[in-house]
Amino acid sequence: MAESQKYAVVFPGQGSQSVNMLSGWTEQQDIVDEVLGQAQVALGYDLAEVINCDDGRLNQTYITQPAMLTAGIIAWRVWQRYCEQAGLAQPSYLAGHSLGEYTALVASGVLTFSDAIRLVEYRGQCMQEAVAEGVGSMAAILGLDDKQVVENCELAAAEGIVEAVNFNAPGQVVIAGEKKAVDAAIDLLKQAGARRALPLPVSVPSHCQLMIPAAKKLESYLESVNFSVSQIPVIHNVTAKTLKVESDIKAILVEQLFKPVRWVDCMQSIAKENVDMMIECGPGKVLSGLQRRIDKSVTTHALFNDETLQKIIAL
Repeated sequence: MAESQKYAVVFPGQGSQSVNMLSGWTEQQDIVDEVLGQAQVALGYDLAEVINCDDGRLNQTYITQPAMLTAGIIAWRVWQRYCEQAGLAQPSYLAGHSLGEYTALVASGVLTFSDAIRLVEYRGQCMQEAVAEGVGSMAAILGLDDKQVVENCELAAAEGIVEAVNFNAPGQVVIAGEKKAVDAAIDLLKQAGARRALPLPVSVPSHCQLMIPAAKKLESYLESVNFSVSQIPVIHNVTAKTLKVESDIKAILVEQLFKPVRWVDCMQSIAKENVDMMIECGPGKVLSGLQRRIDKSVTTHALFNDETLQKIIAL
C-alpha cells in the first residue's frame, strides 16, 4: 500500500457476526484484551464469553450490536497501530453498514467506545421491543433493479407494511416489514423475475416504519450522549453524505432506524472522491463482496484477523 494512497475504511453490521470471531487476532491479543475489558466495564458482563459460546446469545439483537461494534473497533485499532508503524495516512472517509455506522462514528472520534457500546445495546433492546417476535420479517431480493423492488413492495403493502430497506448492490435489495406483507411481496417479486427471494433468519425488521417506536426511544436516549467533532468524515446511510453538526448527526441516527440503508449511494459518494481502495474492518467479507458489484475500480480488502492484516501489509 502506497503511503499517499487515498482510501476509505468501512464497518459491517448485523449478520456478519460468528462464534469465536475474535480468535484470529493472536498476534494482537493486547488490543483484543483492552477493547474487551472496556466493553465489560461499559456493559457489566463478559462479552468475550458470549462471543466464544455457541448457545445462540450472540444472535440476540441487543447482544449482536455491542459484539459487532467491539469486533469492528478491535480491527480498527489494529489498523491504527499498523498505520502508525508504517507511517501511513488516516483514511479519507469512513462508513458503516447499518449498525456499522456507529463503529464508524467511534473511529472518527464522534463517539467514545464506552458511550457507543451502551448506545447500541439500548438500540438493540428498543428494536427488539418495537415488534413482537414472529410479526416482522426480512427478505433478500436478487436479480431485480431497485425500481422493480420498490414498485412491487408498494403493491404488496395492501397486506401491511413492507418496504425496500437495504440497497446493498445492483440487483441486491433487502425488504422488511410485517410478515404477511413481506410474504406477499416475495410472491410478486418472483413473478416479476427475481432470481431469488430469500426470507432472512431475523426477528427484527430493521429500517422500516415498524421501527418508528424504537426510533422515538433512541431519540430521547441520544439527548444525554456527548458527541465530539469528527476527525475523519463519515458517510451516513440515509443521505450518503457527511455531517458535522452534533444535532444533525443525532437526527440522522434516529432516521436510520426506519429509513433505508443506501449503501450503493454511500460507496459511489466515496468513489467520486478519487478513493481507490477500501478496507473492511470487522468480521467477514460482506461489504467487500458488495463493493465488487458496486464499483470494481475501488479495490477491497477485508481485515478481521492476523492473516488478513499480513495480506494487506504485503500489497
